[in-house]
Amino acid sequence: MIHVKIPLIPGEDGVPLIPADRVTALLRAIAVDWTNSVDDADPAVDRRTVDSLAGVLDELADSIDVECIAFTSTPQDRARGGE
Repeated sequence: MIHVKIPLIPGEDGVPLIPADRVTALLRAIAVDWTNSVDDADPAVDRRTVDSLAGVLDELADSIDVECIAFTSTPQDRARGGE
C-alpha cells in the first residue's frame, strides 16, 4: 500500500485545493502500485484489466499535465509552439 502526503491549499472561496503536480503524482503512484501488486498466479485477477486501468490513470495524469501547461503558458509561448 502506498502512502502519499498531499498538501491542501485554501482557495479564495475557502474550498481546499490540491496542487496539480501532487494529483498527477498520486495517479501515477496508484497505477504503479496496482501494476506491481498483481499476482499473475491469482485467477481472480485479470492482468489485462489491471494494466488497462493503470493506463487510464496514466493518461488522466498526462491530460492534467497538458492542461496545466496550457493554462500557465503565455500567448507568446503558444505562438512559438511552447518553446
